[in-house]
Amino acid sequence: MREFIVEADGGSRGNPGPAGYGAVVSDAATGETLAEAAEYLGATTNNVAEYSGLLAGLRAARELDPQATVHVRMDSKLVVEQMSGRWKIKHPAMKPLAAEAARVFPPDRVTYEWIPRERNKHADRLANEAMDAGQRGEPWSASASRAALDTPAARPVTPEPSGPSGPSGPSGPSAGGADAMVSRAEAGSTPAGKAADDVRAAQAVATPGTETAAARGPAAATTPSSGWAPADMGPPATFVLLRHGETPLTPQKRFSGSGGSDPSLSDAGREQAERTAAALARRGTVQAVVASPLARTRETAGIVAARLGLEVSVEEGLRETDFGAWEGLTFAEVRERHPDDLNAWLSSPDAEPTGGGESFADTATRVAATRDKLTAAYAGRTVLLVTHVTPIKTLIRLALGAPPEALFRMELSAASLSAVAYYADGNASVRLFNETSHLR
Repeated sequence: MREFIVEADGGSRGNPGPAGYGAVVSDAATGETLAEAAEYLGATTNNVAEYSGLLAGLRAARELDPQATVHVRMDSKLVVEQMSGRWKIKHPAMKPLAAEAARVFPPDRVTYEWIPRERNKHADRLANEAMDAGQRGEPWSASASRAALDTPAARPVTPEPSGPSGPSGPSGPSAGGADAMVSRAEAGSTPAGKAADDVRAAQAVATPGTETAAARGPAAATTPSSGWAPADMGPPATFVLLRHGETPLTPQKRFSGSGGSDPSLSDAGREQAERTAAALARRGTVQAVVASPLARTRETAGIVAARLGLEVSVEEGLRETDFGAWEGLTFAEVRERHPDDLNAWLSSPDAEPTGGGESFADTATRVAATRDKLTAAYAGRTVLLVTHVTPIKTLIRLALGAPPEALFRMELSAASLSAVAYYADGNASVRLFNETSHLR
């Protein structure tokens, strides 16, 4: 059975902007280039261009031998991880391309490998050529590509040795950077530079614990990261989630939502906030502070922000759930006074607390919209969100893809820290949860 190597790439000058892809099929045994494909796609995103390149490469390999096995090499961590089944595909423009690529060969005959940008020069060059030709109003052609390579200006002074990826022609200009879909980071004039679709997206961990060191690729010395960052990834939007310090109601375990007395911090709560501020100052990673509008969160945020030298922004969507008539009551008191309503609330996220409170389903909708708003506003930055039990648990639950009942299986201490990293394709990874050891 023959084995082919497919190397593919895609890029967008603007993201979305003028885009194109390139793909190369070579013989795995000899390294001989057997087929090339490239196409100008018009205006689209880097990720769509990369998936289009993958699809073209697989189709070219199938035309050569539909019974072959194929090893795909790409410098898009996002495409490699999603096609390998380790990360979910959420973006609607990428789903049909990925599904079509998965049907070209039986899944057991295709493997995927992430490679650094410098080992994907051939496909990168073809993608650039396709974009250049498209912007001139001309179709890309293999003969024109080979002719361009044969010009004196294109010939390297010293022939470039063939590496493990097979023979590589001179690469077109390429940004060594980042791709991000949600943030729409501009690629500017950098051809096929991937300045925006895949960088933060490719770090995403769809199922916690499934990403291995081999899948992640080498870490980049020039890209700061607090997590598992391969060379072409870049920083995600990271939310450090801080529950407010204690109030007089906290030790009594009373319902304290957004519809109650809006208590301030107790002396113990202010001390907790001071200790948290000192711990965060030592870490030195927080770049902005956003708080719920309630008194206890604004007070906690003010203490921390003063220590960090930052201002506090207030976000309505971070407020606690409204617990209706249960505000100020203990769980036992609610059980005694409203047993049926409590049982319904424990059984369904759509059930509201007595007296027209807010259901957990409604809270989740609000928190998810706030998450999307803040990830767009703080793409690539680390932000401290000072909020409450339910919003923090909801963000953790949504990041893990856990069911609504998971809210009842989490313990969240006062002034505790959790963290979630959010990526460009909508995936997320939980970095830590309910960290309180530094406060003792």
